[in-house]
Amino acid sequence: MSFKITSKHQDIPDLKRKVLTSPVNFLAFGFGSGLAPFAPGTFGTLMAVPLYLLMQPLPLAFYLLLLVIISVVGIWLCDEASKSLGVHDHPGIVWDEFAGYFVSMIAAPDGWLWVVTGFALFRLFDIWKPLPISLLDKKVQGGLGIMLDDVLAGFYALVCLQLLALWI
Repeated sequence: MSFKITSKHQDIPDLKRKVLTSPVNFLAFGFGSGLAPFAPGTFGTLMAVPLYLLMQPLPLAFYLLLLVIISVVGIWLCDEASKSLGVHDHPGIVWDEFAGYFVSMIAAPDGWLWVVTGFALFRLFDIWKPLPISLLDKKVQGGLGIMLDDVLAGFYALVCLQLLALWI
């Protein structure tokens, strides 16, 4: 007796093939991290951590410029991947988690405490989706809609992280 594992939207082997054979899907799926069998957004954010550590030493102006490029490219990537898969905001599309985490870490203090705290805050706001994030998530479609809720969650996390840094 054999079982065929299927996701909510398509067969797992078919999804893996579409992700691993398309550069656009591979990037949108966070170098494959979005293929995690559960909590792909969390795994995508985990994949963003080492990338953040590479970006962290950059001067703030370059960090912000890179963040803008990542976000603008992300709108296109997420839109194309969504069209390719036939699913708006497929859970495995995690490029938006990269951008959101990078927003949360703007001018973050050095140290693992802040890397982990930024991670936790970003995941909290990305999952919770407080207003106006939840409204925009429902109303804005396409790549912009996919990216916007995570970038806003990143801003919420950024504010909290900076307030914590001032307090501690």
